[in-house]
Amino acid sequence: MEETLIYSSVGVLCFGIIYIYLRKLKNESEESNVKIAIAKEEGIHEPVSLYPYIDEDNCIRSGACITACPEHDILGIRNGRATLINASRCIGHGACFHACPVEAISLKIGTEKRGVDLPHVNQNFETNVQGIFIAGELGGMGLIKNSVEQGKQAADHIYKALDNNHGASYDLIIVGAGPAGISAALQAKSLGMSAIILEQDSLGGTVFNFPRAKIVMTSPMDLPCYGKIKLFQTSKSELLNLWNEVINKNEVKVKEHCKVETIIKKNDLFEVATVGGQSYSSNKVLIAIGRRGTPRKLGVPGEDLEKVAYKILEPEIIAGKNILVVGGGDSAIESALLLAGNNKVILSYRSEKFSRLKPKNAQNILTAIEKGTITVLFSSEVIKIIPEKVELVVNQGNTLSLKNDLCFIFAGGELPTQFLEKSGIEITKRFNYTIKTHKKGL
Repeated sequence: MEETLIYSSVGVLCFGIIYIYLRKLKNESEESNVKIAIAKEEGIHEPVSLYPYIDEDNCIRSGACITACPEHDILGIRNGRATLINASRCIGHGACFHACPVEAISLKIGTEKRGVDLPHVNQNFETNVQGIFIAGELGGMGLIKNSVEQGKQAADHIYKALDNNHGASYDLIIVGAGPAGISAALQAKSLGMSAIILEQDSLGGTVFNFPRAKIVMTSPMDLPCYGKIKLFQTSKSELLNLWNEVINKNEVKVKEHCKVETIIKKNDLFEVATVGGQSYSSNKVLIAIGRRGTPRKLGVPGEDLEKVAYKILEPEIIAGKNILVVGGGDSAIESALLLAGNNKVILSYRSEKFSRLKPKNAQNILTAIEKGTITVLFSSEVIKIIPEKVELVVNQGNTLSLKNDLCFIFAGGELPTQFLEKSGIEITKRFNYTIKTHKKGL
């Protein structure tokens, strides 16, 4: 009788645990389904750049990926497995990939329907042109921390492939002084390679063109010749100051405002020519430029006026102006918000609603609209820019003329296809492409 009672109690306990577990699974699934439905309605469910792909057959529902993700509601649990919710808000931290205990997550770019133009690179970051390597944003890895890691790894592979008897001026020429290029140069220095960075703009590359107050790094990273950088909510100026300090301390050669025009292979070396007529030679070349290095233009009359710009460096010194910001992405929203305090800001966006904003930006722009500090013109397009005005088409054909002092255009950037193809590098539109990664770094 006593044994029967014990078995019954154990049975009831087991049943209770199973019931609670199944109930929790159901609640998690229902919550994720609601979030997915909202994400689809807001147009943020489909990925637009690098994103995690979950192998449901291997997922064990540890939840480690969700906990590790620095963003919110990118991943959730549905039917006992991890699932994508707000995929377009993923910015490629890769934290979920590293956190998964069974490697059920890989990082992909492009979907089955939407392809992404990417240059051909192998597992060593080398292109189809032997001796030319690519790392960072151009190869699909845009986040600063991940680009830094790729630059370091690329330099390691270049060192192993180096021809020690070459007759070039440098072992390595790095095109681009962004996160990947700086990291590669520092790693090259630590390995004893002679290297130089050629940058068409200023130190920092794409990061340099961020607004001054923009937060550009939110997690620690390992920088060659420096070590672990344990900075959070780091501003652009703080990060650039750190890079300058490390570069100067290690005497890394950087040529700013030096745009590379051609890369020509001659036997065992490369001749790298710049727009300014300078020429450099090296045994290997690493291209570490951004995908948005060349701003996409609107192609409208007046776009060449002095008041038109594609980046904003010091928004705090602009005041009392009538400003038009063009674009609906995070860069456009963040710039409009920075300008709104001391200016009359109008934001023009060609779509009917914002669809791929970071949560914080989405909330901030809604607040600004409600307070009246920013006016948003959805379904609008600029058709002409003149010295004191700008003309737009709104509401399916109506023309609107606005008083305007400054016009900032954030229409994205163009892949430097012509430059790459002129160097012999093949570019392919990739669908559902898996970025090569490993657990010790991206």
